[in-house]
Amino acid sequence: MADAVGADRFAYYGYSWLALIGLQLAIRTDRLSAFIMGGFPPLGGPYEEMLLVTTATYEIASGARAMPSADESEWSGVAPSKDQTRQFVTLYQALQGFDDRAAQAQITCPRLCFVGSADEIQYDQHWGNVSVSLAGPIVQGQAQIRELGWDVRVLDGLDHIQAMQANQVVPILRSWLASQLRS
Repeated sequence: MADAVGADRFAYYGYSWLALIGLQLAIRTDRLSAFIMGGFPPLGGPYEEMLLVTTATYEIASGARAMPSADESEWSGVAPSKDQTRQFVTLYQALQGFDDRAAQAQITCPRLCFVGSADEIQYDQHWGNVSVSLAGPIVQGQAQIRELGWDVRVLDGLDHIQAMQANQVVPILRSWLASQLRS
């Protein structure tokens, strides 16, 4: 896309799995002027846990596992297609050997990560009773993440959905990008 609009450099913001995609982009290009990832840790990412959850979701979408009822799961109304869920399984399979610590040296632009302090997702038995900690690696690893060149913001008391809302994100993006991209 950057080539299509003639942009030699560009900033990237992604939340959740789009933050993870941004991390993969950031280690593969020197064209980023700034990188912001929200709702997914740049260090200590839950790659194994997400493979388990996405595999269970794929099995539900393909009919190999029963869809939970609305009484059993808050996610019961979510019905992604078999093809959509297969893409996520493929992504997390490919990342099983990914060393996000070693990858940090390849990121050369200013970078920010943020997360809600309550971004801890506990999936029920339909998704393998998997716990996905998105806040933990950032909250507990702030000093280490900062040493690797990141700015870090923790949004007190917010969960995964709350921390992605525009009223939370836009002020962070505006102020941080303004401080990083001054000409």
